Amino acid sequence: MESYDVIVAGLGGMGSSAAYHLAARGQRVLGLERFGPAHDLGASHGGSRITRQSYFEDPAYVPLLLRAYELWDKLAHDSGQDLITLTGGLMMGTPDSRTVDGSRRSAERWGLPHEMLDAAEIRRRFPLFTPRDDEVALYEAKAGLVRPEKTVGANLGLATRLGAELRFHEPVAEWSAGGDGVTVRTEAGTYRADALVICPGAWAPQLLADLGVPLVVERQVQFWFAPTGGIEPFRPDRQPIFIWEGPPGTQVYGFPALDGADDGVKFAFFRRGEPTTADTIDRSIRAEEVEVIAAHLATRVPAGAGRFLRGKTCLYTNTPDEHFVIARHPAHERVTVACGFSGHGFKFVPVVGEILADLVLTGATGHPIALFDPARAW
Repeated sequence: MESYDVIVAGLGGMGSSAAYHLAARGQRVLGLERFGPAHDLGASHGGSRITRQSYFEDPAYVPLLLRAYELWDKLAHDSGQDLITLTGGLMMGTPDSRTVDGSRRSAERWGLPHEMLDAAEIRRRFPLFTPRDDEVALYEAKAGLVRPEKTVGANLGLATRLGAELRFHEPVAEWSAGGDGVTVRTEAGTYRADALVICPGAWAPQLLADLGVPLVVERQVQFWFAPTGGIEPFRPDRQPIFIWEGPPGTQVYGFPALDGADDGVKFAFFRRGEPTTADTIDRSIRAEEVEVIAAHLATRVPAGAGRFLRGKTCLYTNTPDEHFVIARHPAHERVTVACGFSGHGFKFVPVVGEILADLVLTGATGHPIALFDPARAW
């Protein structure tokens, strides 16, 4: 039976980062992934993910984001990949909306540079948007986007360079842990290690059934449109990322045009999906879904609601409070878990990898992760 220092189950955003950070600290790492490298069947794909610091979800995330930004730059430098682009970002809605008010509170709590814009100023500076007169925005210059597939690839490449053994198309069938180590079984074999890191994404309900966290997996859809009038007004030097909350709490988000004209511009609803499982998700894109988001964009970013180009499904794994789960497994001290990222986790990938390596090697981390305790009240 082959043995390692650490086995990492799942090599998407979080798992690939954990494998890299553990290998960088001299650990003999085995990584196991049910699909191929940087695949599009989980939650780490779609060409772009928003990154921001004025965090409306909770001010407690901000210190992690500040460290993540440092690590994004390091990962890009070490891998030679273009992973992060700062375009500026608009958090829009009424002044008392969660998106605006929560972002403002985080910015003020941590002294983050930002501007508050009224509707007239939004229209003047960013004419693609058509806010109502009672809507405002927090503008953050340090917001932007990261590239998920390139990020996963960069982590995997660096982990391999540092000696990690990565096996693809080899899903974990079961695992067990005891006082002398952990055992992981796949169809290809059985492996032993001193420690196990489980980053299962939407497969968490199966692999972490004993964790005690009521996780719900949702099907989400990302949409790409060819803007009316062409993509030039949507280029990153003219168009920021945005999250726009409208009644009754519906959030839509979007990106600038990143690539060629044929690639269009990406938009999506935030957390407006349907329950599913990772293995039964409907990956087709329905005509009525396209019609709904096109109608929504027509009243907010009219030029964006042009010809529909394509869509892609994505899996969110949600906790009831929408906060992450990152911790040593409450019942197994040799097992560390990272799951339940609830649709807003990818921007944290580099710092989560660092945290997981801390937890595996020392049982603790200097990063503030009390919010992510799986033993919290549900």
